[in-house]
Amino acid sequence: MHRLLFDFSDPRAVDAWQAIDDRVMGGVSRSRLRTDPGGHAVFEGEVSLERNGGFASVRCTPGDRGLRGATLCVIEVRGSGQRFRLNLLTDDRFDSVNYQIGFQAPTQGWETQRLPLTDFRASFRGREVTNAPPLDPAAIRQVGLMIAERQAGPFMLAIRHISLV
Repeated sequence: MHRLLFDFSDPRAVDAWQAIDDRVMGGVSRSRLRTDPGGHAVFEGEVSLERNGGFASVRCTPGDRGLRGATLCVIEVRGSGQRFRLNLLTDDRFDSVNYQIGFQAPTQGWETQRLPLTDFRASFRGREVTNAPPLDPAAIRQVGLMIAERQAGPFMLAIRHISLV
């Protein structure tokens, strides 16, 4: 079983995404997800630690994005050397528990990352939620990308596609 969630070779795929940066908490980081003429999306911006900031993120609008029985989230990426997080949410709320996993994208060439869903950890506002139920792949409603961990400065993550397997 395979479900393609986002194919960024279609420029319209970025229309479903919006920035959710540390500005929601008074910070000044900024980010965006844009289409690239090379046939992929680019998550880019700048993380600032000013005013207790330190993260930038983008997230898609809620929708039916799950796949019953899925065991992996597959993402094809190329980056700028920083560590990123992939977030999966199982409800439509803005501020809720999300399941996340960290990954590092190569700076040279594209890499397909196969991220086991059992390795995603529940988090709420940056803190681990130890009593959350395991991620239910059939219930996935939102997908997000984030840079945090006090990685101040400019960043770039190019993405070709995101899917569940």
